[in-house]
Amino acid sequence: MSAELRREEVLELEEQLALRNKLLNITNRIHAAQNVKQILVDLKDGILSLMNAHAITIYVADDIKREVYSMVLSGTKLHEIRVPTDNSSIAGYVANTKKAVNISDAYDEKELKTIDPELRFDSSWDRRSGFRTKQVLAVPIIYEQNLMGVIQIINRKGGGSFSGEDRSFLEEIAGVLGVALYNQRRVARRRKTRFDLLLNKGLLSERELENSWQEARKSGESMEEFLMKKYRISKEDLGQSLEDFYRAKFVEFDEKQPTPEGLLTNLRQEYLRRELWVPLEKVDGKVRVLVDDPDNILKRDTIESLLKTKTIECCVGLKDDILKYINHFYRPSGSAEESIAEMLGRLELTEEKEEEEEEQVSEADSVIMQLVNKIINDANARRASDIHIEPNVQKKTVGVRFRVDGDCIQYMTLPYSYRAATVSRLKIMSNLDITERRLPQDGKIRFKRPGGDEIELRVATIPTQGGVEDVVMRILAKGETMTLEQMGMSPRNYSEFLKILAKPYGIVLVVGPTGSGKTTTLHAALHHINTPDMKIWTAEDPVEITQEGLRQVQVNPKIGFDFSAAMRSFLRADPDVIMVGEMRDFETAKTGVEASLTGHLVFSTLHTNSAPETVVRLLDMGIDPFNFADSLLGILAQRLVRTLCKNCKERYHPEEVEFEEIVHHYGPELFKELNIEYNNDFFLYRPKGCSQCNNTGYRGRMGVHELLVASDDIKRLVARKESVEKLRDTAIAEGMRTLLQDGIWKVLGGHTDLKQVLSVCMK
Repeated sequence: MSAELRREEVLELEEQLALRNKLLNITNRIHAAQNVKQILVDLKDGILSLMNAHAITIYVADDIKREVYSMVLSGTKLHEIRVPTDNSSIAGYVANTKKAVNISDAYDEKELKTIDPELRFDSSWDRRSGFRTKQVLAVPIIYEQNLMGVIQIINRKGGGSFSGEDRSFLEEIAGVLGVALYNQRRVARRRKTRFDLLLNKGLLSERELENSWQEARKSGESMEEFLMKKYRISKEDLGQSLEDFYRAKFVEFDEKQPTPEGLLTNLRQEYLRRELWVPLEKVDGKVRVLVDDPDNILKRDTIESLLKTKTIECCVGLKDDILKYINHFYRPSGSAEESIAEMLGRLELTEEKEEEEEEQVSEADSVIMQLVNKIINDANARRASDIHIEPNVQKKTVGVRFRVDGDCIQYMTLPYSYRAATVSRLKIMSNLDITERRLPQDGKIRFKRPGGDEIELRVATIPTQGGVEDVVMRILAKGETMTLEQMGMSPRNYSEFLKILAKPYGIVLVVGPTGSGKTTTLHAALHHINTPDMKIWTAEDPVEITQEGLRQVQVNPKIGFDFSAAMRSFLRADPDVIMVGEMRDFETAKTGVEASLTGHLVFSTLHTNSAPETVVRLLDMGIDPFNFADSLLGILAQRLVRTLCKNCKERYHPEEVEFEEIVHHYGPELFKELNIEYNNDFFLYRPKGCSQCNNTGYRGRMGVHELLVASDDIKRLVARKESVEKLRDTAIAEGMRTLLQDGIWKVLGGHTDLKQVLSVCMK
């Protein structure tokens, strides 16, 4: 053997020895790790240096959730990645089958399907990071036939597939990790504190936790408060740790949680605050209770005794959140007013037959009066537009819901025995017949609030299944006039609408469903032209917004004074501008068109889905197409969409799929005019949730608009009674953007998100 060959053998042996020393070193470090986080994050680079690869991920098995998870350090924050243990991903497949895989190209679907038909590669991380995954070698981490995790390396240095030698070496490392992860799991099982998960995640050390017990005791704080304050432990991480320890759901405070009135009977606020528990709701015969220590058997027995049931589901919560719920449920709406729980407690109902219970609670009872007043006051304080009183025959409860920013939220649940008295009280306030329960009735309430201001409510009672009645109240609060600048119109819509308002005569229509802000827009338009030299008459039902300078009339159809009668009267009263609340019939529409042709500027509303459809609807009513074409100035269709909370909305870089969905809904050709491309600088906003928006992520609403301007071409199409499609295509060619397109423009501007736009707009 030549000296050169011997030298090569010696070098090769030295390399192998150096590699074995490195493996021994990392093995010792793995076994010395104090927690799983140290293995997943701190030791990852050391393991990667042994492998001929560019990237590595170590996953740990979560048997309870049937997932594997890893931790990634992004800046100073630790993020958790979770993958289901199934065949839909590479790591999930290895965990599910306990088989190693060696993939030459992760993007080659044929190669993946030869391994398993369901196997997929998630390329979202590549798109976010700019990294291009190609080769993947993944092996299961197993100890004594038990899956402990998965180790995966990506992109072989120098290219080409990972070799059999690479696989053998990775399996050797997996064997070391299997022993270490098993020992970590065994140590974790030995611990018996509710903060074990924080130790496993590496958010706390053993010494820090040990010292915290004494320091928290000295400062008079709970351990949870102390850890959040000193070590910046998030409430989410604390909740996960409590869930893991108690095997109970962690519940945070939610202001939208309805008051469980029937469960609070005979429970004193002071007692609940002292004992730190509170009932939340009764669902499917089971009472959910929030408690600080679900393992306290004595406390559980006391709860079962007081609530007179054995079907208790204990949830775990922080002391601060439990106290917030108690204050929320027992809250007074004014300094001199009782809470609802205390009001109902004073009625002292006994459990007897329904007929007897109804006789015990009367609409004349002072507590029922206070209860109804409080519901109305709270609805107004929460900016609700509607109040829904809904007796439930099956559950034997009375639900109260508020509509806020277009969505219904649960407010409280009343005992079933109060349904008749509550409905009768509202009927008395609305001057309705309390003896008539078989027919729907409509009325109005003028309600004086404690501050002295007055709100008006439109009341509708409707008989529902089971011999009960629902009540829906629309709050018609006296609103301030908004300006056109505050309407959130696009630059094109705003400038074109101003040109329309400058015309001396013609007809302007604002269209959309009930509650879409049509009246607000009309008053903004009138405010723009409301000058001393203009005589403006309005006919409304009801008058919700008042403006100085307008002569406003409230119609009364019951005595024959409807919109058409009001308009005929206005024409004899020297008007310059006429605004009619709604064109409900042929007579009103015909009078409006004739008024616009005789030198008056006419505004009105109509219930249609889009601006082009409005033309067809009016022509179908029987309006003369030539007169209508001559009189029409423009049609503004609108919807209201929930806006993202300005305090907490979250900026993010969307997936390309989401961008393509936006382009699809907007229209690819027209989207090119916006000059927006998908790149790393493209960002959108999404809801997050904070105290200011009741953790919904949304606060307030804004309009999305579709303005059809009556150009000469549009007028010719109207006169010829052309189809909706022809009108829409012509209007779009002239610059109109549909409701959906305007909504997407506001999504791109960060005001709302696509989900909200699609909930109110159709293509």
